[in-house]
Amino acid sequence: MKELIFATGNPNKIKEVHEVLNGAFEVKGLRDIGCPEDLPETSPTIEGNALQKARYVYENFGVNCFSEDTGLEIDALNGEPGVFSARYAGEEKDPEANMALVLQKLENEQNRKARFRTVAALILDGREYTFEGIAEGEIRKEKSGSGGFGYDPIFQPEGYGVTFAEMDSKTKNDISHRGKAMRLLIDFLKK
Repeated sequence: MKELIFATGNPNKIKEVHEVLNGAFEVKGLRDIGCPEDLPETSPTIEGNALQKARYVYENFGVNCFSEDTGLEIDALNGEPGVFSARYAGEEKDPEANMALVLQKLENEQNRKARFRTVAALILDGREYTFEGIAEGEIRKEKSGSGGFGYDPIFQPEGYGVTFAEMDSKTKNDISHRGKAMRLLIDFLKK
């Protein structure tokens, strides 16, 4: 079994990606290689941040790795929070505060269309590759569900009557932005 370093310290993301990979690769996080968990994310784009994190790990630890960056893009907010999704309500990266701010800004808004966009960046033997996954949906008027993480309790994917936070992990991973990006990455690695 091949080993891949996932450039994240977020245990929720590691668990989700491990489920998507379904044993095809052993996934290890930053803790496993002694890397600090707060990687630089100073790019103005989701793709740029994904590449920046992967480059940091590859250049400083010399291991093949992948990273991802995800943004929630809301049409009525001109694509916000986008690249600032994790720290939308402040540097504390508080998911509850982030969701509260989104709901407040959309309070009188009819157009609730939104999408999650993930870019996964892979560095393999010094070569860089990117893979994108998108999940279209809308923002609910209130939180619902206790599963998932981040904005999952307010995001209802297209074609479903429940939020990501109300879905079982298999269903979510089958349709999610991160699941789509990771499957593209896996298909690439299998070739």
